[in-house]
Amino acid sequence: MAITTTTGTTTTRALAGDMTVDEFRQWIRRFDVNGDGRISRDELRHAIRNIGVRFSGWRSNRWIRQADSNGDGFIDVDDEIDNLIGYAKAKLGLNIVAY
Repeated sequence: MAITTTTGTTTTRALAGDMTVDEFRQWIRRFDVNGDGRISRDELRHAIRNIGVRFSGWRSNRWIRQADSNGDGFIDVDDEIDNLIGYAKAKLGLNIVAY
């Protein structure tokens, strides 16, 4: 898995190697604080900052707009995650693969 979480200090960091789409889904779900199956702007910002990337509120709004196909202001982890994956590959350079 390319992104892991260490407990105690709850630090998340990027590691070398590929990450599957399922691993990315599992990782992003960890930041769904209220458990509603959707990622908010603040949850997304927290997730990206935890892998060591400076990520502003403006950028998280932009990501939400890019990935949010139904326009509700959230990223649905099950239905809209592919949009987020494409954006993460392009903007963060994450290597997310299908296998």
